[in-house]
Amino acid sequence: MNRLEGKVAVITGGAGGIGKAVGKHFVAEGADVLLADLDEEALKSACDEIGSNKASYCVADVTSASDNQAMIDTAEERYGGVDILLANAGIEGDVTPIVDYDEKRFEQVMAVNVKGPFLGLKAAIPAISKRGGGSIIITSSVAGINGGPNVSAYVTSKHAVIGMMKSAAKECAPMNIRVNTVNPSPVETRMMRSLEEGFAPGQAEAAKELMLSRIPLGRYAEPVDIAKIMLFLASDDSAFITGSVYMADGGSTA
Repeated sequence: MNRLEGKVAVITGGAGGIGKAVGKHFVAEGADVLLADLDEEALKSACDEIGSNKASYCVADVTSASDNQAMIDTAEERYGGVDILLANAGIEGDVTPIVDYDEKRFEQVMAVNVKGPFLGLKAAIPAISKRGGGSIIITSSVAGINGGPNVSAYVTSKHAVIGMMKSAAKECAPMNIRVNTVNPSPVETRMMRSLEEGFAPGQAEAAKELMLSRIPLGRYAEPVDIAKIMLFLASDDSAFITGSVYMADGGSTA
C-alpha cells in the first residue's frame, strides 16, 4: 500500500473501463488522480465509482493541444504538480478493408490514438521534469505488435505509439522520466463489444469465441488486470524500467 503516496497522476480516457480501474488502483495506493475524457457525465460517474476526494476530473479532447495543456495545468493547480501521465484515450475506428476505409475516419483514429499521446507527452514532460522525474505510460495493444485484417487504422496507431514511446524514453531518461507502453489483448470493455460486432455483424458471440481461441489463458483481460501492470510502471518498483513494451495478452503473442 501507499506505493504512490504524494504522487499526482493524470489519466486520459479516464471515464473508460481501463481508465477507471487504473484510477481506483492509483488512489488506493495514495495518489491524487485527475481523470480526463470527453464525456462529463461519464467522468462524474467514474469519480463517484472511485469514491474518494483524491480523484477529480477535467473534460478534455486529447486531439487538442490546448486541452492537453489545460489538463496538466489543472493537475498542477489542484494538486501541486504532475508525476505520472497515463496516455490511455483511444478509439477503435472501423472494421473495414483498407480499400474501403474512409480517409477522414482513418485521420480521426490517428488524431486520438497517436496525436493524443504526442500532445499529452508534450504537455506533461516539462511538468514531470519539474518534480524531479516520474513515469509516463502509453496504452498500446496486442495490435501494436501483430497485424490484423480490416482494422488498419487501429493497428497502425498502436504500432506508432510504441515508436513514440521508445523515442520519448531516450529523450526523457536524463530527466529521470520513464516511458513505457502496456499492450493489452482484448479487454472486457465497450471497445471490444464494438469490435466483436464489427468483425461479425449479428454474431458478436461467435467473434468473441474466435478471439478467445487465440488466447492461451482462455479469457479476455479484465480492466483490473491491466491496472495492476500500470500501477507497477507508475510506482518506484519499476525505477529501472524504461523504453519497454509490456504485453498483457494472456499469452497470445507467445
